Amino acid sequence: MSPYPADTVQAQAVVPSLADLTTLRVGGPAASYVEAEEEAAMIEAVTAADDAGVPLLVVGGGSNLLVADEGFGGVVVRDVRTGITVESDDSCGGAVVTAPAGQNWDELVARAVDEGWVGIESLSGIPGTVGAAPVQNIGAYGQELSGVVSLVRTWDRGDRRVRTFSVGELRFGYRTSLLKRSMHGEGREGIKGEGDPRAPWYPSPRYVVLSVQFQFRLGTLSAPVGYGELARRLGVEVGQRAPMKDVRETVLGLRGGKGMLLDSPGFDGEPDHDRWNSGSFFTNPVIPVEHLEHLPEDAPRYPVRSATPETTTGPSLGAIDPTLVKTSAAWLIEHAGFAKGFGLAGEHSPARLSTKHTLAMTNRGGARTEDVIALARAVRDGVRDRFGVTLVPETVLIGVSL
Repeated sequence: MSPYPADTVQAQAVVPSLADLTTLRVGGPAASYVEAEEEAAMIEAVTAADDAGVPLLVVGGGSNLLVADEGFGGVVVRDVRTGITVESDDSCGGAVVTAPAGQNWDELVARAVDEGWVGIESLSGIPGTVGAAPVQNIGAYGQELSGVVSLVRTWDRGDRRVRTFSVGELRFGYRTSLLKRSMHGEGREGIKGEGDPRAPWYPSPRYVVLSVQFQFRLGTLSAPVGYGELARRLGVEVGQRAPMKDVRETVLGLRGGKGMLLDSPGFDGEPDHDRWNSGSFFTNPVIPVEHLEHLPEDAPRYPVRSATPETTTGPSLGAIDPTLVKTSAAWLIEHAGFAKGFGLAGEHSPARLSTKHTLAMTNRGGARTEDVIALARAVRDGVRDRFGVTLVPETVLIGVSL
């Protein structure tokens, strides 16, 4: 039964399960489901759910979600709008490009590389949509979305109006933003819950993304390469640049080798269950330098850079924060005794670590959410017991917890 009042948005007659809407392919049914094909319909669907006092889950590509086996007892709204609009494109001002929240992310990256829009080539192959990208401040291989965002246009569920945020107002950080933190009550001034009596808004942000505007430099060379493994594959040093098409091709190869692309059946028609995942399940720990003595000497150490480029006069990496160091969650997992392919019940476990990458929890074809959670909990506890570091989920957990 739809939780919407009869005179508001019409929910879909056929309600998919969350397993149908997420890349992990687990999760129970939604109470109601709406697909929005226009911005007005998107706003109306969100407002109707809020007016009815029911939980709201805005879904894009479903690539970063883990929903309970019992399902979601509210309204799932999916923005299905697509399109890439070039506002301007010239050698002086670069390219200003806008896309609606429902636009497929990797299609935008492919277009950017073809058009010579610099700054997202290392984000190739990330599943999901444009709308989810600034919420999470998606990043990979030394590049983050925050370096190219100009404006994010949102629906403010609290004030019931369209609100546009500049890059400075979004307060981007490592896999976070004001948008993400608004799920739990952070407002524009960064004070949790103050002036926001309806908080928390979880599991969707207070500010629901409608569209994103990007500002790109023009060129054929990438932004400075910020990740050692990618630099080595490209034959350049960290901080140097490479042809954008080469960067995209190399990143897609690296992601594919780790099972971090969407699944497509092989020549034999069989699925690649390593790709039935939610991406990196945990974030890489960021550790104050004074606590580094707790890590083994051979644990990876990476610089922590600011979310936006250090300079605006040319392609630049973010400024290094000397007080923080990032280490590898995958390294910690493996060295805590959880090898690639690990499962709580061995090789026949319904949920296992990817056979290609220890940071991905995978559904081997018959898993339930409870299986994935049990595996993730065992990994988190094992790393904490071994290294004293508590891994934090990057995957958004809905109706379940570690």
